Amino acid sequence: MSSIDTHDVQGHFAARAATYDGSSHWCTDPVIAQKTRDLLGAGPDHQVLDVACGTGLVSKLFHGRVGRLVGLDLTAEMAELGRPFLDELVLGSAHEMPFDDGTFDRVVCRQGIQFMDDARALAEMFRVLKPGGRVLIVNLCAYGEDDRVEYYEILRLRNPARCNFYLRDDLQALLASAGFDPVVIHDHVSVEDVGVWSANGAISEKRREGIRAVYRHASPAFSQLHAAQVSDDRIVDHMLFGMAVGTKPS
Repeated sequence: MSSIDTHDVQGHFAARAATYDGSSHWCTDPVIAQKTRDLLGAGPDHQVLDVACGTGLVSKLFHGRVGRLVGLDLTAEMAELGRPFLDELVLGSAHEMPFDDGTFDRVVCRQGIQFMDDARALAEMFRVLKPGGRVLIVNLCAYGEDDRVEYYEILRLRNPARCNFYLRDDLQALLASAGFDPVVIHDHVSVEDVGVWSANGAISEKRREGIRAVYRHASPAFSQLHAAQVSDDRIVDHMLFGMAVGTKPS
């Protein structure tokens, strides 16, 4: 984990707010959306918290389907776009959530803990969940040690505010250390056009060229794991998401 600067995180996502929803295939992919609904298992009697709710891409999956839906985010420019899908929007940090112990039945966080002190944030999610409640953490992961270094360089270049990088085992350990038991990891692979994915409006062309260079000079192991397709005008990557489901013991 590198150092966390909330101003860097806010600045990066403020710059991306207007175009965020179209910045990756996975943002609006109905397959990962359905997996998210199924794995969280939120019903009409549940109080649900969406941590790092952003523009509401996850919140809208549960809008009108649950008893109460609360969003928490650090960046106002992002969160205001998600407000229509929420019963309540709270601007604040996941490190110190302004909720009582045992408030929620379900907590979900997609692509958020990589910008946090993840152990601290997971401890807060555990605290605000009711006994028997469920958390779902969804995050990009390396496939293993063979692609870890190259992939993390790509992710670092794409988002300089990122401070955490994961294998699926890291997600397992994080949730277990926070007290969740059992913890089950599911996989989802998203096929991404790297040209679209890297054009997020918040990084320089130099960084985008750095990303392309990693793919062009990637090791055979990386290229095989990511089923990378590299040509002069297009790069396609099969990006792995770990979807970690944890239960707070009753």
